[in-house]
Amino acid sequence: MERLNHNLAAKPASERLGYLAFVLTACVFAVFFVMPIVWSFANSFKPAAAALADPAALFSKAFSLENYRRLEHVGAGWYVYAGNSVLIAAGTVLLTVLVSVPAGYGFSKFRFPGQSLLFVLIMATMMIPFQSILTPLFLILKVFRLQNNLFGLVLIYVTFQLPFSVFMMRNAFDAVPKALIEAARIDGASQATILRRIMLPIALPGVATVAMFAFLNSWNEFLAALIFLSDQNKFTLPIMLVNVSSGIYGIIDWGALQAGIAVTMVPCILLFLLLQRYYVRGLTAGAVK
Repeated sequence: MERLNHNLAAKPASERLGYLAFVLTACVFAVFFVMPIVWSFANSFKPAAAALADPAALFSKAFSLENYRRLEHVGAGWYVYAGNSVLIAAGTVLLTVLVSVPAGYGFSKFRFPGQSLLFVLIMATMMIPFQSILTPLFLILKVFRLQNNLFGLVLIYVTFQLPFSVFMMRNAFDAVPKALIEAARIDGASQATILRRIMLPIALPGVATVAMFAFLNSWNEFLAALIFLSDQNKFTLPIMLVNVSSGIYGIIDWGALQAGIAVTMVPCILLFLLLQRYYVRGLTAGAVK
C-alpha cells in the first residue's frame, strides 16, 4: 500500500485514475489465478470424510495428512512416480540446454550454406501435431530398444523442445555485441572459450528460460508418458493423478487427488519463484531482436 500511494503521488492527477484501474484489474486477475492453487492446497489437508462430503469447500476445521499418506498406496507409491518425473525432467533440461546453446550460437554468429533453410526447417517442426506422429515415434523407440524406457521418453521430450529452445538461444545470442567476440578472438580465445566464458554469462537469462520451459513441459506432460511407458513402476506423476481421479468403482478420492495435485505443483512453483527474474529477462530477450 505504501508503494501504491507513492506511485499515485508521483503521477499527474490525469493519470492516477488509469493507474489505479490498472492495479485493481491486475489484483482481480491475480486472485483468479491464485485461488485454484490455494483451494488445491487447502483441500489436500482435509480429512477424507470432509473432502468427500464437500469437495468444493475451501477450508476445514480439521487438519490431516491422511491424504498424503494414502498417496503412498497408489500404485507403486507417489515417491516412485515423483522420482521418475524428476529423472525425466532433469534429463530433458540437461540435454535441451546442451544441444540448444551451441545450436543457437551457431545460427547466430556463423554463416554457412543453407543456414536459413535449415533454421526454417527446424522451426517448421513446431507445426507438426505431436499426436500425429505417435506411431512413428513408437516404432523408432522399438528399433532402438527404448520403448518403456525413461531415457527414450527423455529423447522424445527433447526432440519436441528443441525448436523453441534453438529459436530462443539464437535470439539471445543475437543481442550480444559482435565487438565482444572480436575482442576475444584478438586475445587468442577459441570458439569454445568464447561461448563458455563470454557468451553464456551474458545469455544466462535465455538459458534459464529454455531450462524452465523444458522442465515444465516434461514435468507436466501426460500423453507420451501414457503411451510409451507400460511398466507401472516407471509411470510419472501426471499418470498417477489419472489413476487417483479414476478411483475405485468410479468413486473419486478428492482428498488424495488434491494431495497429488499439490505434490505436482510444488516443484513448478518453487522453480518459477527462484528463476522468475531470469525467466522474464530471457523471454523478453528471446522475443525481441
